[in-house]
Amino acid sequence: ILITAGPTQESLDPVRFITNHSSGKMGYALAQAAVMRGASVTLISGPVNLKPPAGVTVHNIVSAQDMFECVKKYSPENEIIIKSAAVADYKPADISDEKIKKSDTELSIKLTRTNDILKWLGENKRPNQFLCGFSMETQNLIENSKAKLLKKNLDLICANNIKTEGAGFQKDTNVITMISRNFIEELPLLSKFEAANKILDEIIQLSN
Repeated sequence: ILITAGPTQESLDPVRFITNHSSGKMGYALAQAAVMRGASVTLISGPVNLKPPAGVTVHNIVSAQDMFECVKKYSPENEIIIKSAAVADYKPADISDEKIKKSDTELSIKLTRTNDILKWLGENKRPNQFLCGFSMETQNLIENSKAKLLKKNLDLICANNIKTEGAGFQKDTNVITMISRNFIEELPLLSKFEAANKILDEIIQLSN
């Protein structure tokens, strides 16, 4: 099983970077649950303040490009891929070699797209390889997540709304809706470890 977790950091200059609020807790819970079931687990992690589960092979990355290269390297050898990392969709088009100094005028930052890792995985999915993605929305949860499932060629997508109490970044709990091509299952408020086991149960069932 290959799992991605945490945020990415996209440098603006030697001092600053663009990132998001992901703590990596969901991905690390998935890695913990999977290794406890006897799986061989590879965890590709962005910068987090978490201790990796014992028995998990960890590759630490920083940027979206780092994660893309690491995923490309290790995805072919894995039967199940769970992409729970919150990868930046955009990065600064230009990275300054020196600290950008404050001035009295406004500053605009030109952004460019990062590689769509999940799309690449869907396009390069080998036979019998299972691909699970995550979707974090603030509106139209089911519609947006179902569209992502189909567009990215996923087998399962785990969706949550960060406006829902107990769900989202930094928390120890989550409220997940699991969506496949044929069903939708709304899970109650669970610890992220409990949610991880529910997700693994569903993956095993869909894989058989």
